[in-house]
Amino acid sequence: MPVTFGVLGPVIAHGTDGAPLPLRGPRHRAVLARLVAARRRVVPVDRLVADLWEEPPADGMGAVRTFVAALRRALEPDRPPRAPARLLVTEGPGYALRAHPDTVDAWRFEAALADGPDDASPAARATRLDGALGWWRGPALSDLGGELWARAERDRLTGLRLHAVELLAEAHLAAGAPERAAADLDAHVTEHPGREEGWRLLALALYRAGRQGEALAAVRRARAALRDGLGLDPGPRLGRLEQEMLRQDPHLDPDRADPTDRLWESARASWDAEVRAGARARLESTAGLVRDLAFTGGGGLARSRDHRLAAVLAAERTGDPELTARVIGTHDVPAVWTSSDDPRQATELVSAARRTLDRLPPGREAARCRLLAAIAVESRGVPAAADTPPAVDAAHEAVRLARRLGDPALLAFALNGAYMQEFRTAGLSPARARIGAELLELARRHGMVRIEVLAHLVLLQSRCAVGDLPGAGRHAAAADGLAARWELPLVAVFTAWYRALRVACGGTAQQGRAAYREAATTLVGAGMPGVAAGLLPLALLGVDLLHHREPRFSGEEDWGPNAPWVTPLLRLAADDQDGAAAALASLPDPPGALLTEARWALVARAAELLGHPEAATRARRALLPAAGEWAGAASGMLTLGPVSDFLPPTGAAD
Repeated sequence: MPVTFGVLGPVIAHGTDGAPLPLRGPRHRAVLARLVAARRRVVPVDRLVADLWEEPPADGMGAVRTFVAALRRALEPDRPPRAPARLLVTEGPGYALRAHPDTVDAWRFEAALADGPDDASPAARATRLDGALGWWRGPALSDLGGELWARAERDRLTGLRLHAVELLAEAHLAAGAPERAAADLDAHVTEHPGREEGWRLLALALYRAGRQGEALAAVRRARAALRDGLGLDPGPRLGRLEQEMLRQDPHLDPDRADPTDRLWESARASWDAEVRAGARARLESTAGLVRDLAFTGGGGLARSRDHRLAAVLAAERTGDPELTARVIGTHDVPAVWTSSDDPRQATELVSAARRTLDRLPPGREAARCRLLAAIAVESRGVPAAADTPPAVDAAHEAVRLARRLGDPALLAFALNGAYMQEFRTAGLSPARARIGAELLELARRHGMVRIEVLAHLVLLQSRCAVGDLPGAGRHAAAADGLAARWELPLVAVFTAWYRALRVACGGTAQQGRAAYREAATTLVGAGMPGVAAGLLPLALLGVDLLHHREPRFSGEEDWGPNAPWVTPLLRLAADDQDGAAAALASLPDPPGALLTEARWALVARAAELLGHPEAATRARRALLPAAGEWAGAASGMLTLGPVSDFLPPTGAAD
């Protein structure tokens, strides 16, 4: 039996015999918890000293080494003298806890939220989540103080627990146990009245349990709680649920889904019986199903990516370029983020599309248009090879072809590709707004719901870029309304982050940080690593800069693709002036993306603090076209503040 660790409550450890281990004093437990929070990564000794004491003692490093030695004796009492530690190891400038993921309650809890059998029934999901919530023994790290790192980790874990409570309620509802869901949720929203999703699920659970009056009362309680606590009106999903309950909308009754399930199984069986194995019709139909799977979000989105590449490669093996073009082009899933979720796969898809273009017979303009649009969309965030035409050229040619063909669906796909390529320099939000406006008009004229949602998200991002948050809010509400009606769950990720952005801009720094941490829970299991990577740390840094606060770094942030442009500020925070200057001098230009202005703003801030004229010149020239915009707000999800606040003074840059 391995040594186990617990931080979901007071900090504890149990030995190989299951007995509690003596962790001695509070600073010993704090060291252990700090290493747990690092998730197997090394924490430098000087970082531990800074985290343990607000005013470190003269021999802080020696004290930390003493704590570590005592912890090692407790964790591995039978380790021979001078034998290397296996659990709490020394590595480089610090220490790491090399525990197995299954032996730490917080790590197991996160895995339980993110994973689960693909074929798990609602009852099985409920059992898994209920068991995970049972690992909590009280507030996380409840016996530690209020140090910055402990508060951040406590808040993060608490946010995940609240999200798990809501996931459990969803599983109970799906399993036909609304009373169980209602009982759990009533206590949940009483303790956390700002959880709008908790209120929505409570109202739905009460309604399905036959308690319609109480369900409507829950919506009224939610409205009052949100207004009193946050100064916000409920989002569209809660208001829509209220209206559906008032008119007793049939879709609120889960029993009505059963005939649909039977119809699906019957149709699938007929297809299997009538369409022979290996028929090309199966390949094209599979491509259509894979596209629709992407709209389900979460695991569906991740599996859709894998199935899509497999279908494209299978189509190529037939030697039929027109079939391959149809399979590639079928996946016209709207894209609103400039980083690919799987860059390796995206590179393979772009290569397959270019190979197919070369083999396509003359005159197949619709197929050519789809391939060009696919290249434009899938090339986002993927470095272009030196010997291939730029993806922006593919985007422009696709739009020209689509206009000439007069096919609205093709034009929408091509415009989406053009949008993905409209990030060559900072300050291009007006051009992207024009694409969004054309997509919206096209979608409404031809009844293309998913493209209408895409248009609203593009316009949300464009309005945020210029600081028009109320205008962006109208597009967020419209997108939410369409998403709820047409079951497009991933839309809520973007609109939740937009609402956090509004809180960050209109509220206090504390409210902004809390709103972003709650928004981050929407990305757990959403299947969008390209969006999630480094997003929350950058948003929290943005709150500090927006509110003119000294940036606070815990040392455990995963900056993802933002790391190069944050590194100079991290080095400065560690009093490493030379390292900061070297990192700044070697910085590449940020790639064209939704966060381009934010990354240039970080360059500008570091250049200002270091007195680095060359970097200041680069930043000023890059940011000038976006002088009237807000850094990072083109994402619709975060901001560092007005670009004008980061423009270095006029001088050599001009």
